Amino acid sequence: MQLTSIGILLYYCRMQQLHRATIFSASALHGATEILETIPPVMRFIRTQMRHHRGSDLSVPQFRTLVFLDRNPGVSLSALAEFIGLSLPATSRLVEGLVRKALITRQIPAGNRRLVALSISARGRRTISSARSATVKRLAEVLVGLNDEERAAVQCALGALRREFQSAIGREVA
Repeated sequence: MQLTSIGILLYYCRMQQLHRATIFSASALHGATEILETIPPVMRFIRTQMRHHRGSDLSVPQFRTLVFLDRNPGVSLSALAEFIGLSLPATSRLVEGLVRKALITRQIPAGNRRLVALSISARGRRTISSARSATVKRLAEVLVGLNDEERAAVQCALGALRREFQSAIGREVA
């Protein structure tokens, strides 16, 4: 009789664990779906704002190059070409134009004369900073539509997402 009671108790505990796992799984799936549905329109809005404030003398690929180099100083032409989605010769021409405008710099490391390290210049950084500031202002105008509690929830959720995805990227790279 006691064995039956223990068996029932174990069965009950296991069912509770499965129930919690199912709820977690459904909740995680719902969260993943929300991310997948929400992030693309937010990114489209941000890209539109950044491009709108990029300056009329920069093409979209040139501006994307500045943004990439701002986040990844010292990258190679190949890495930039892969990010931009252009051939090496086309990327080289794009870089040449940005060097002429004094928006980026090319450096040849002492140990490897075949490698060219690309970095954003101070002028290029000011261009990006101006576009970011205008975009942040526009984002704030949109967020005014949320009440204080909703804005706090958005900030909290985005902070949690940043931590989790940075951690996930670190685990995948390792």
